[in-house]
Parts: sequence; structure tokens; C-alpha cells
Amino acid sequence: METGLSKKLGVEHAIFGFTPFPAVAAAITRAGGFGVLGAVRYGAPDELARDLDWVQAHTDGKPYGLDVVMPAKKVEGVTEADIEAMIPEGHRRFVQETLAKHGVPELPEGEASGWRITGWLEHVARGQLDVAFDYPVKLLANALGSPPADVVERAHDHGILVAALAGSARHALHHKDAGLDIVVAQGYEAGGHTGEIASMVLTPEVVRAVDPLPVLAAGGIGSGEQIAAGLALGAQGVWLGSIWLTTDEAALTSPALTRKLLAAGSGDTVRSRALTGKPARQLRTEWTDAWEDPEGPDPLPMPLQGLLVAEAVSRIQKYEVEPLLGTPVGQIVGRMDTKRPVQAVFDDLTRGFERAIDRINRIAGRA
Repeated sequence: METGLSKKLGVEHAIFGFTPFPAVAAAITRAGGFGVLGAVRYGAPDELARDLDWVQAHTDGKPYGLDVVMPAKKVEGVTEADIEAMIPEGHRRFVQETLAKHGVPELPEGEASGWRITGWLEHVARGQLDVAFDYPVKLLANALGSPPADVVERAHDHGILVAALAGSARHALHHKDAGLDIVVAQGYEAGGHTGEIASMVLTPEVVRAVDPLPVLAAGGIGSGEQIAAGLALGAQGVWLGSIWLTTDEAALTSPALTRKLLAAGSGDTVRSRALTGKPARQLRTEWTDAWEDPEGPDPLPMPLQGLLVAEAVSRIQKYEVEPLLGTPVGQIVGRMDTKRPVQAVFDDLTRGFERAIDRINRIAGRA
């Protein structure tokens, strides 16, 4: 599965694996792909540095990348406390009532919320970059549009390629105009933030729009046959996220959540603003249902919603309250029915890719 982009980055397979787990990112890279560590959950620079130290020590000198979340436009002088003060009291009450309805215990006294999406705030993301540029990161990806121009320039000065996700050809053209090196065409089927265009339509539209920039196909991909389809549509690789959630190396995934993922079908996800304030595909739960109830409040815009629900998510995860327990995940969850190592996932992907190529060769009369 070599392409021009994979050769440029020095990886065997054009499989880019996004994950919040350092052990998964390192395993993806060791397996011959390109591991990309998600930085959004790191609030303190030393926490990110600690995990990048670990990744660096466990990738055998092979390349890896970092995914951050930062807006293209900078807002001056706004602190997290300022943003917290914008959250209406009625929304706070709704969260507490929903938790109480399901008997979710409080966090122990003195224990801070473990799930804080402060990484959505630009000053936090910039602190993460200050750390990342001290490591041999080969790719910087941004999940919230094109990064600010000075960030792109700084990455290029360090010899780092810059990528961003796009849910439409129009978004992709913005990335090209901003001087980015790679566009990730993320279809409707994907986990996390996604637009409304399916991958089969989106990938060739983006390829055509940004040519000759390389494009990675993303959204609903979890088999070698789907990888072959993405490359046939003009992509130079694939961007996979959800498929790694049930791997052995994803040690931070709770047993209860893993059980729910393994049991879920492809129709058991929903695009909801309940987690971050922007439409994000995730497991459908009684938590997402509560936010869809017309008698309840509408989710707040980003980043207010994420700050509002941060402690609630921590409590739900800590006590594994199954009716409310969820995670961002794509429609490929229906294929995620066994827990296995990252290497086993790679072996399955490469075998499926070979089967697809053999099938096409037979159809074309070349086998």
C-alpha cells in the first residue's frame, strides 16, 4: 500500500492512524503505518511531553505525527474562566438533573475532572505546539480547519507537513489556499466532527478540487477493500480513527465502553452536538437522547458545550454508567466486533487490500 505520500514520509503502508492513545499511535507506526497522536485531551504541556517521550521511545525511529485542534482566527484576551461564565445556569441544571436521574455519583472530593477539552482553546493548542516542535514530528494535523498562518509557517520551518480535515470541496480549497500540504477528506460516516457528504462522493470531489495536493480518504473505512476503494477514488492514503478503539493497546478505554463498542452495529451512532457543541458522530446513548429531547435545552456552541459537560463526562466514565457511557465513533463500529492487537488489525487490512486488488485484476483480465 505504498503511494507517493507514504514514500515521502518513509512509511510502508499509506495508513494514517489517528488515536488519543500513545500506545496505539506507536503500535500503528511500528506496524508500518503512520501513527498520529491526538493532543486535544492534554491540558498541561508537561503531560504531552511525557507521552511524546514515550512515543519517541517506542516507534523504533519510524515517523509519527500530532493532531491538534485550533481555530484559524485568533481571539485575543479570552480566558477559560471568561468562557465558563457564559454558560447559562439552566444548562448546568439540566446536566445535573440528567446525572441525578441515572444515579451518577459525584467525583471524590479534591478529584478534578479528567476529561477537559481545554485543547479546543487556542492558547492551549499553541502550548502543545511549543512542546511538539521539540520532537521529530513529521506531520501536524488540525481537526478544526486550516491552522493560523503563523503555525503553518512555523511547521514548515521545522520540515513538518501540515494537514487538515475537510468535509466539503469548498473547505478543502481553503486548506490549499492556506498553503497546507495534505487534505483529509472526512466523510459523513466518520467518528467525531463530520459534515454531511458521504465518503464515496466526497473523496473524488476533494481530489479534483485540490489537485495536485495529496488527499487522505476518511470516514467509514475499516477494511482493506475500503482502503483500495479510497485509493481508486484518487486518495494517496487513508485516515483511520475509530477502528483502533477496540485494540488491545487502547488501554484507557473502559471495559464497559469496550463491550458497548463491540456490541454496536453500524446504525448505533448519531451525529450530535451533545459533546462539543458541533455535530460529532458518537455512540447513541441516553445522554445523546437527552440532548435531542425537544423539552430540554439546545446544546451550546463550541467551546461552551464541551466545558459544560466536561465533569459530567468524567463522572460517567469513572463510574461506567452504561446507559450514558459513549464515545466518538464512526459507522464502522459495526465491523469492530473483536478485541485484538493493532498488528492484527494491520494484518487484516493488508489481506483485504490484496483481495481487492486481485479481484479488480481478474475483472480487468489481468490475472
